[in-house]
Amino acid sequence: MRVIPAVMMVGLLVAGGSALARLPSGEATPVATQAGPEAPPLTRLPGWAVPESYELAIKSDPAKPGYTGTVTIAVDLKKSSNYVWLHGKDLKVSKVTITDAKGHVHVGSYNGAVTQEANKAGVVRVGFGSTLAPQRLKLTFVFAAPYNQTLQGYYKVVFAGNDYAMTQMEAISARLAFPCFDEPGFKAPLALALTIPDADKAVANAAETADKPAGKGWKTITFAPTKPLPTYLYAWAVGPWDIVNGPTIPANQWRATPVPVRGIATKGNGAKMQRALAMVPAIVEHEEAYYGFGYPFGKLDLAALPDFSAGAMENAGLITFRDWLLLLDKDSTPSAVRSTFNVEAHELAHQWTGDTVTLAWWNDIWLNESFATWMQQKIEQELHPEWRGDLARIEGGQGAMGTDSLASARMIRQPITGNGDIETAFDGITYQKGAAVLGMFEHFVGPKVFQQGMRAYIKAHAFGNADANDLVDAIAKAAGKGEAFKHAFKSFLNQNGVPMLATKLDCDPKGGAVLDLTQSRYLPLGSTGDPNGLWGIPVCVRFPNGVQCQLLSAKHATMKVEGGQCPAWYMPNADGVGYYRYEMAKADRAALDKVIAQRNDGEQLAYADSIDAGFNRGDLDSADVLAAMRELAPSKVRQISLAPLGTVEWIYDHVATSGAQKSALRDAVAKAYLPRLEKLGYQRRAGEPADDVLMRASLASTLGLEFNVPAVRAELLKQGNAALQPGKDGLPNLAAANPDLLRTALSVAVEDDGKPAIDELMAALPKTTDPVSRNAMLGALGHAKGAEADVVRNFALSRQVKVGEMGRLLFGGRDTVAQRDDLWNWFTGHFQQIVARTGVFSGGYLPYIAAGGSCTKAEARRVEDYFKPRLGAVPGLARGLAQTHESIGLCAALKAHQDSASILH
Repeated sequence: MRVIPAVMMVGLLVAGGSALARLPSGEATPVATQAGPEAPPLTRLPGWAVPESYELAIKSDPAKPGYTGTVTIAVDLKKSSNYVWLHGKDLKVSKVTITDAKGHVHVGSYNGAVTQEANKAGVVRVGFGSTLAPQRLKLTFVFAAPYNQTLQGYYKVVFAGNDYAMTQMEAISARLAFPCFDEPGFKAPLALALTIPDADKAVANAAETADKPAGKGWKTITFAPTKPLPTYLYAWAVGPWDIVNGPTIPANQWRATPVPVRGIATKGNGAKMQRALAMVPAIVEHEEAYYGFGYPFGKLDLAALPDFSAGAMENAGLITFRDWLLLLDKDSTPSAVRSTFNVEAHELAHQWTGDTVTLAWWNDIWLNESFATWMQQKIEQELHPEWRGDLARIEGGQGAMGTDSLASARMIRQPITGNGDIETAFDGITYQKGAAVLGMFEHFVGPKVFQQGMRAYIKAHAFGNADANDLVDAIAKAAGKGEAFKHAFKSFLNQNGVPMLATKLDCDPKGGAVLDLTQSRYLPLGSTGDPNGLWGIPVCVRFPNGVQCQLLSAKHATMKVEGGQCPAWYMPNADGVGYYRYEMAKADRAALDKVIAQRNDGEQLAYADSIDAGFNRGDLDSADVLAAMRELAPSKVRQISLAPLGTVEWIYDHVATSGAQKSALRDAVAKAYLPRLEKLGYQRRAGEPADDVLMRASLASTLGLEFNVPAVRAELLKQGNAALQPGKDGLPNLAAANPDLLRTALSVAVEDDGKPAIDELMAALPKTTDPVSRNAMLGALGHAKGAEADVVRNFALSRQVKVGEMGRLLFGGRDTVAQRDDLWNWFTGHFQQIVARTGVFSGGYLPYIAAGGSCTKAEARRVEDYFKPRLGAVPGLARGLAQTHESIGLCAALKAHQDSASILH
């Protein structure tokens, strides 16, 4: 799907007949009998009624509260029935007709409230009036609906005084826009016609074919039929858009026709899209060359939406983004430019994995998101090797391990038991863990072999559906591997958890060197998880004379070291690409410690992760972490240098209990990193490497906001205060601060100056339309403290803050127990308003918003006591609660175990 914006990434996001229902595994099983009324299927639609095409006509004025429409669905009825189940929610259907294969018209019925549960899920029973034999039918619905207010389905946004309407159908929101079969397994072409005000413009998945008058003040724009797509990929947008031409991608060996690229932006912002549009051709051409399959959807539009529930969405031919991702200028920060490139690469990768080949059911959403993340990193490494996409994949996998260490973590292929499981499937497990697992098996079989398998997979399932077995079989066939390989691959898909590889070198002068390998599940201190997990781990170990790999499928095995000599050292995760953690015998670890600075960058990241893992398991203390920090901080590679700081920050927040301990930690961090920041300075320098810019921004934020280093805060406060001074337009003069440090500088001003700075930013925000400026201001407001924190949270519920911006204001203010108590009291007092404004996409995140970062048993109890009675309120709450509650308990256990005295050692 959608790329989830980082601010919302907290490690967490249908109707049947009486005969047979399709299960995730594909088998059929009885679900009801004809003896009595059939219960509405609340999870998955049956296979005996299959949509073959949609003709959708909508009359839409974004200035109005709602719209009207007619949809005709061609359906293949595969068994005799007097009804069919499909999806619709919050729709007013005024007429239903069924046209049978002979052309006879039957008056139908639309029951949108079969049961309370069905109504909540959007499951509808459509009656035929009489029993019809198996045949091809046309179901026609005349309907009206309000524009959605929570960024789902067909929704409305008022931006800079103009009205816009746009869609976001994934995961299960097409049913909010029109009656449909709202599942990924049902792919059908859409023929769309939009009747809109003369002054507005419209775009959709396919190219426009006609624009004709439709009465006074109206026109009808018709679009070509799409290729077969699931409803979650249908997309259109209406409003006073700027539509600008970008570069045309020329024809090539994979594609006979050129691809025109366009940008869609809110009125007056089209010119800001050219830099983002210029990135598209190289990305598309590299992806075409990898898959050996040309971009298949004709035209390609990128739309910068004024409000959005996700980061971006891969709608075929009309990819939608949060506006700030596409609106760049010559002064945009390197971070912003790289974010734009990576999100574009991710969404464009979906045009093959997701749009051309679509998952059969939501338990395989990883086939979309894992592959798009993996391909995004691959394209980044190919086109911009200096950006280090290879390290991004390793860092992403390590980040996912934090969630995956929870007993309550999702599997990559999580069984779907209801809509909540669908909504919470878009998390770090699906994206980053999935990408890391793909990278690990690609490394194991070799990139060329893996590519052969991927090409075969795309070709075999183009414009259809696939599941995990199809993908694994294709890779295995290309690699010449059998069932053991398939079992190994699936062992990472069908169970949660992070493998722990324990290693011990055994050197026998007569028998040669042997490395003992033992696997278990990595569990942090205090976990109630089962340690006896078993994976098929592609173990790759680096020795001084090279890398050896073997598949570890048993609990224990040995690896005979080639060359006969006892190696002076070894690295258990060669290149750092394995999705596993390791622990080494003490002598072996000491030998690696001596040479870790000479190992490659990926291996140094794996080493840093092993420190974090050991600390969270209770094997290492604060002194060990600080020693590792001093070892890694001097690295010239930004990612390696910064790697230990997350663990050190946790120690600062939770282990350092006295002023002396916090001061000692602050001094240690400053000693390791402040000279580097001072050398970089606090302003951009002409011609400096982009990595220096990123390092400056990271160090300024970490030292200034997390460790409160006085010298850093003083420099940032100067810039923050300057930025808050009125400019010529009367608004804060944000250009007075280094744009790379703007959010951080404003945040320090909010923390130090309090109400005056907060009032200034809150007054300016409704008058500010530039999304980059808004993001900086919102990020700073999230640092409000005391009574002002509640003022900011109340502001988040107002119309002056976009729905998609709320998280920037609600995730702050949780560093201390007192701050978390204040947040908790506010949240519980405003729970209904939060749910009403954010809708179902927020469900999995709500417990974290309320209690994330908590670290006491009392806080764990209160979050469970509050949310348990409310689990039915929003889909996804159950998983969000389980993970937040468990995380708090683990934090409390680790805090109790760690001795704060070790900080001063």
